[in-house]
Amino acid sequence: QAQLRESGGGSVQAGGSLRLSCTASQVTNNARPVAWFRQIPGKEREGVAGISFGGTIPHYAESVRGRFTITQGDPPNVLYLQMNNLEPDDTAMYYCAADRRSGGDWFLPATYSFWGQGTQVTVSS
Repeated sequence: QAQLRESGGGSVQAGGSLRLSCTASQVTNNARPVAWFRQIPGKEREGVAGISFGGTIPHYAESVRGRFTITQGDPPNVLYLQMNNLEPDDTAMYYCAADRRSGGDWFLPATYSFWGQGTQVTVSS
């Protein structure tokens, strides 16, 4: 059973930085986390960033491109999201996702079958 756990969230002033981590409970391709999403109350989960198998090709939502960086750790069951120049609109619960359906849209929640419980990010202006 694959399990994901996010960490690294917190409260920060606008312009600050945070580094989120996601660790899977097992080292397999299906369990390897490959994407980050975020969600605020009353809104649907929004894709933020993803990374291809092997950690070679990143994908970013337009809203975070140039500010956030997704990287795969070693071992590959660890996923990071470096968040720089944070804005109040980045405030959300951030989730990592695993077991991406091959060929699925990187930014659709239905593409993934495993999720962590989330870590809260709050950015104050």
